[in-house]
Amino acid sequence: MTDAAKATDSEGEELPQPVVQRRRFNASLIWLVPALAAVVGAWLVIRNSLEAGPTITISFQTAEGLEAAKTPVKYKNVVIGVVHGIRLSADRDHVLVRVSLQKSADNFAIADTRFWVVRPRIGLSGISGVDTLLSGPFIAADIGDSTEPSRDFIGLETPPSVIHGTPGKSFKLHTHDLGSIDVGSPIYYRRLQVGHVSSFRLDENGKGISVEIFIDGPNDQFVNQSTRFWNASGIDVSVGIDGLKVNTESIASVIAGGIAFQDLPAPHDTTPSPADSEFELYGNLATAMLPPDGEPTYVRMRFDQSLRGLAVDAPVEFLGVNIGHVVSINIDYDEKTQQFPIIVGAVIYGQRLGRAQTKLAARAAKHGNDADMSHTFGLLVEHGLRAEARSGNLLTGQLFISMDFVPKAPKVAYNALARPLEIPTTIGSFSKLQERLDSILAKVDALPLDRIAARLDDSLGELTSTLKKVNGQVLPDFQDTLHGANTTFKAADDALAVDSPLQQNLGLTLEELRRTARSLRVFSDYLGSHPEALIRGRHADTKAPAEPPAAATPPSQSESKP
Repeated sequence: MTDAAKATDSEGEELPQPVVQRRRFNASLIWLVPALAAVVGAWLVIRNSLEAGPTITISFQTAEGLEAAKTPVKYKNVVIGVVHGIRLSADRDHVLVRVSLQKSADNFAIADTRFWVVRPRIGLSGISGVDTLLSGPFIAADIGDSTEPSRDFIGLETPPSVIHGTPGKSFKLHTHDLGSIDVGSPIYYRRLQVGHVSSFRLDENGKGISVEIFIDGPNDQFVNQSTRFWNASGIDVSVGIDGLKVNTESIASVIAGGIAFQDLPAPHDTTPSPADSEFELYGNLATAMLPPDGEPTYVRMRFDQSLRGLAVDAPVEFLGVNIGHVVSINIDYDEKTQQFPIIVGAVIYGQRLGRAQTKLAARAAKHGNDADMSHTFGLLVEHGLRAEARSGNLLTGQLFISMDFVPKAPKVAYNALARPLEIPTTIGSFSKLQERLDSILAKVDALPLDRIAARLDDSLGELTSTLKKVNGQVLPDFQDTLHGANTTFKAADDALAVDSPLQQNLGLTLEELRRTARSLRVFSDYLGSHPEALIRGRHADTKAPAEPPAAATPPSQSESKP
């Protein structure tokens, strides 16, 4: 209808007419919402593609605690990626974890980057991963120095003991026995912990163990070419002239094992050793501090006696100085003598002889021989050097090999060119003692003990009869004799008493003798002054001198003539 047209209803009233308005756009506003969502989605896709880093695959033994689109990947506790997917490997031996790294972490996709799962763990270094009890496990990363890109990695089942960039150096130790040392065991320098054990593995030949250690900086500068490492596990107990000594690095080394190192006391080069240098791990401090041993010499010794108590690693001593140890003990058979000799193999270190080795080598060279241990021992064998098994402990019966000079030792054939070198032996003093004891016991067994016991029984019977006679006859007479002697001694005691008549008479007699001696002395003095008195006689004195007391001095010459 047009605007001029008018409509009426049944009652003749006019009805309202619709008005048509024409719009510029025919599209509805409702389509703006999906369009806007598409734009936002495209923008997010573009941004994610611009910010997304490489996708890598990490192999683990198990996916315990890992969840797709939830478990993060962290470096220094900063998220650098997230687990995108988890699946089993084709051989079902391990799991493959796909990780999407961020664009800023694309440099982590290199060959020497390490990944491991952080979980709560209890080890020698303490408790780690406690925060994952609430937040859940996550994958930790440690970037290396390689420039080779990589997309496939093998995850570590245990956290690495050394994080890349930690100041310090790694070294390698070689040993035959690991003892109680484990990953994380402490390393001590002057009883201060300066590092820890990183890892250990069996050597390819199966005859030793290689131990990787890490010394924290700046303490790594104390490791040089003269540094000695030893196993400081447990407690070292020794008894010497100073008494009982107990030595240990710390309580931790007693429980979890440990390693200690120290420089030799002699002057040496203190230039720090480079990283990855190799050293020997000794069993204890005393062995580690020994002077350098040099090249060992293998020798063989034949013993025609029992060597019960001799074991591998038993010491070999020369004049009481340890110069080596036993490495093998084997039984042989001699068809001529129909006996079973024992062949003992040992290694000897010539440098342990010190200046003696130098002088003996010079003497051997002077005679035109090589300055080696074979010709050196040749000179000693000529002077009676013999090897013998001696007892090192009477309580335990342990034996050791002693090399000493035997007086008037018989000459033996010695070949300096023989390999292995053979050292002549002699029967040990302990074996000789056993032989003498056996001989004495054989002589005792040959004695007629039954007849001796019968005669001894008869002698004891006669002795019993004699004692009865002594008790019945001799003892009463002897008692009477003693009674008479007692009476005699009592009479003599009464006679010699102070107030006895004998003592009084003896005192008067001695007083008369004293007076007589005094008169004779006065007479002799007078004759000495008046010898003519023997012819003329003594002149009369005008006045008689007074009698001197008993204790007075001798009278003068004017005393009257006796």
